[in-house]
Amino acid sequence: MPELPEVETVRRGLQPAMEGATIVRAETRRKDLRFPFQKDFVARLEGQTVTGLGRRAKYLLADLASGDVLLMHLGMSGSFRVIDAAGAVAPGDFHHPRNANRAHDHVSFTMSSGASVIFNDPRRFGYMKVIAREVLDDEPLLKGLGPEPLGNEFSAAMLARACRDKKTSLKAALLDQRVVAGLGNIYVCEALFRAHLSPRRLAATLAAKTSGPTERAERLVEAIHDVLNQAIKAGGSSLRDHRQTSGELGYFQHSFQVYDREGDKCRTPGCNGSVKRFTQNGRSTFWCPTCQK
Repeated sequence: MPELPEVETVRRGLQPAMEGATIVRAETRRKDLRFPFQKDFVARLEGQTVTGLGRRAKYLLADLASGDVLLMHLGMSGSFRVIDAAGAVAPGDFHHPRNANRAHDHVSFTMSSGASVIFNDPRRFGYMKVIAREVLDDEPLLKGLGPEPLGNEFSAAMLARACRDKKTSLKAALLDQRVVAGLGNIYVCEALFRAHLSPRRLAATLAAKTSGPTERAERLVEAIHDVLNQAIKAGGSSLRDHRQTSGELGYFQHSFQVYDREGDKCRTPGCNGSVKRFTQNGRSTFWCPTCQK
C-alpha cells in the first residue's frame, strides 16, 4: 500500500492538472470502489473549482470552491494517470508496471485545464468521498489520526508521551495511525534501522521515568524525519515526481537500507551483521539484529 512519501508524490504530480482548475465533468464507471459512491457524488463535483490539493496521512484532499472536500485514498492498487490537452499520457514509464487494463478505470475527471485525470484500481481498495469542510474533523476516516510526522506537532516529547504506557513493540506503535499518521511498513523499517533500534523493543522504552523522551526517542524522530524527507525528495519507494510543468510523473525504485534486503550485508559502517526478516503483526519486518538494539 502506498505510504506517505508516495501519496505526497502523487499530490505533487496531480497539482498542475487539478489545482486552480474546474471539474467540468466527473464520471464514475461503477457503483462502488471499497465503499459505494455517494448518490450526489458527481453532482457535488461538477462545476467546482479545485482551490487546493492537500494531503492528510495517506489521504489526498481536494478543496472545492463550494466548501466541500474530495477525499481520495489509493488503497492497495490504485493509481492516477493524467492525459493532457495534447493527448499525451502522463505519468510515463513505471518501474513497477501499473495496471494497463482500462476496464479498471473507475473514475475520471475532465478538468478545465484541458487535462483528464483518471483513477485506475484493479483491486478496488481505494475510495473517494465528498465531505463538507466544516465537518471534516468529524469524518470517521480521518478522526483519531495522530500528528503528521513532518509537522511541527511531531516531536520526541510527543512520541514519548504517546508510547509511555504501551505494551506493544516499537514497530507496532509506529504503525498505529493514532500515534503518528502516514507511516507504513517500509518507512518504519527504514527509520528503525537508521535509529539503530530493534523493531521488537518495547515502545514504552522511548519514555524516561520522568515521562520525558529518552535519547532513543530523539534518535528515532530524527530518523523518521530524515527517511521521509529523503523519500519525498526522491519520489518515494516506487514513485518519482519530476515536477514537470505538464504534471508528468515518473517512477523509479528507491534504494532501501534494509527493506526487502534479506540476507544482504548490513550497510551500517563497521557492522558485520546481515539483514534478517521475520513476521511481526502480520507484516514482514526487515532489520539487522547486530546493530539494532
